[in-house]
Amino acid sequence: MASEFATLSINGQEIKLPIIVGTEGEKAIDITALRKTTGCLTFDPGLMNTAVCRSSITYVNGEKGILCYRGIPIERLVADEKLRFVHIAYLLVHGELPSPEEARAFSKLLNVNSLLHEDMRHFFDLYPRGAHPMHILSTMINALAVFYPNVDLLSFREDIDTSTARLISTVRTMAAFAYKKSIGEPVVYPRYDLSYCANFLNMMFDSPVMPYEISEEAVRVLNVLLILHADHEQNCSTTTVRTIGSTQANLYATISAGVSALSGPLHGGANQEVIEMFRRIEHDGNVKQFFDRVKDRNNPERLMGFGHRVYKTFDPRAKIIKAECEKYFSKRRVTDPLLQVAFEVEKAALSDDYFVSRNLYLSSPATSTRTSTSTPASSTVRSASRRRCSP
Repeated sequence: MASEFATLSINGQEIKLPIIVGTEGEKAIDITALRKTTGCLTFDPGLMNTAVCRSSITYVNGEKGILCYRGIPIERLVADEKLRFVHIAYLLVHGELPSPEEARAFSKLLNVNSLLHEDMRHFFDLYPRGAHPMHILSTMINALAVFYPNVDLLSFREDIDTSTARLISTVRTMAAFAYKKSIGEPVVYPRYDLSYCANFLNMMFDSPVMPYEISEEAVRVLNVLLILHADHEQNCSTTTVRTIGSTQANLYATISAGVSALSGPLHGGANQEVIEMFRRIEHDGNVKQFFDRVKDRNNPERLMGFGHRVYKTFDPRAKIIKAECEKYFSKRRVTDPLLQVAFEVEKAALSDDYFVSRNLYLSSPATSTRTSTSTPASSTVRSASRRRCSP
């Protein structure tokens, strides 16, 4: 029962609305009975002030730059060298980190379910060369329901690990196949002797004429990237999945819809926008002129990769990614013209009050964009039944 209430007055009628409190002390006014009591609805475009569910999975504080999974700060999860993406996936599903035995069992499930049905593999031959990998991935995930039909609510309750492992593993395989198709190379099958991230790298970059050498550093960086983006509360694609899933549509149809939402340039598709922006800057060879165009209200040029719908300070994921990339590139002695452009753009933006005063700080690649349709962090009230986010 709520111990605190908000009073609303409509046409001389006063009603009390319960105030509910989340794990981290954030408050929400419960308007569940508003229409029944008053006949009125709320109007909140973009869900800027609306919490649509209770969640015990992820906590985001955009003002303070905090991201936690199941009460554990993302920085702590990344810093623990014993943890891999597989452990974090288990954590998000079950609420606790796996024991060594549970981790091994879950990893085995991922390996067993890494192969696609061979008839599905032939689907990739029918897509036009150059088809966008995200479009291919969304279509292929939807097709999984035909080959793996037992994904109803009963299967989730009885064997959540198998359903989860099959999706996580086959999505990785299909993503690699889609990339290979987009560049006109033959697909590379998963290998049982490789870890989740090592397998993904091998399927992406191995070639009959140029065998891929898997480095521990690359596997480490990919694990970090996947951990950082394993969940981010009620964003646009998550909202899409929850909406489709509320109809009890099958698992793969709901995830396919989420991938389609993610592909948009104001969501995950911002990754592509950032790379294309860097290429334009590299071609022009002048960062200052680029920033002059961005600040010109009459110019359509936009600074992509800075600013976030949720984070009003540095995105905590971006800090970690930058440090990991600098360490990796330094150790591997990798040079990339676009990387140099990225560093120049960051330095220029962070020294320009035009951007700093607008809180346009560096964002994580998977969600970065100047304007985003992603639902803000306020769209979820953290459930008090889970532990608090603690350092």
